[in-house]
Amino acid sequence: MHTECTRRMHMATPRPHKDGWRIQVQKDGVRVSKVFALKRDAAKWALEMESKRSLHNAKTFGQAITKYLETVSVTKRDAVDWEKRRFDYLLEHFGDIPLSQIDSRLIGEWRDERLKTVTGSTVMREVGLFRNLMLIALKEWKWISENPFDGVRLPTVNQPRRATWGWRQIKVILRAGEASGGKIGEVVKAFHISLRTGMRMQEALMAPECLNRATKVVTLPSTKTSRIPEKVPLTNQAFKLIEKTKPFEVGPNEASVLFSRLCSDKLIKGLQYRDSRATALTLLARKVDILTLARVSRHKNIRMLSDVYYRETAESISGRL
Repeated sequence: MHTECTRRMHMATPRPHKDGWRIQVQKDGVRVSKVFALKRDAAKWALEMESKRSLHNAKTFGQAITKYLETVSVTKRDAVDWEKRRFDYLLEHFGDIPLSQIDSRLIGEWRDERLKTVTGSTVMREVGLFRNLMLIALKEWKWISENPFDGVRLPTVNQPRRATWGWRQIKVILRAGEASGGKIGEVVKAFHISLRTGMRMQEALMAPECLNRATKVVTLPSTKTSRIPEKVPLTNQAFKLIEKTKPFEVGPNEASVLFSRLCSDKLIKGLQYRDSRATALTLLARKVDILTLARVSRHKNIRMLSDVYYRETAESISGRL
């Protein structure tokens, strides 16, 4: 009698959650939790968990995330912080439930919830990380017996950006940078380098310190897509610009914020720093063949270069023919 009363007193109780009811079970030092739409389903699951002899073999979603960050994310350049933020969002939705409890239904519910606030492209980037975690848990760690993404419908990816910087807009930004000086001036100089070379922001910020004046080549120690050094050939204009630029003190995160703020102050809409890369490559495509352009841009996939970064309009091409 006493044992039964004690068991009932310590039985897990479903608690209200933004997505329904959250239930948490703790046994032998192991804690697992899960969210259900219905209170009765939460209570039923708790009974199943409490009836288990031990929960030590029930690897949780949180444990999988921790192991992934420590063994997989650390092998990718600058990936830990980004992937940890994405995992935090996932953990908010799924809770620290057993990994084996995550199925296609739960993933579908997460997908639909995310699509209410972000684009399909954003969800697909998160799906890539989420799916890779589950595949490694399945094939390498042997923590689950099947891939929960089987049968899950994935959202449509947004069409690639088509915006390019026009000379009037470029002049507005360059003049603003020259007038402001300081860190804003540095950001605008980096932007100018990107327009001349097709480099990304972080690469442009490294360029002055990586310039070989004898060969007119910038050797980047590492990039967004490669962990090995990459060489960027320069036009004469790009070489002269980088040669007279002092090493930058502003970092990429601060630079990104400052540039966005500058565009807003100058009423420039629909354009971002990253469009400078496509602008540079679109202009350079008029002067060099596709293989040379791919060498400059460092694209291994020429179709990606053509579909995403070459943005000349049909009207502009027609005007040149």
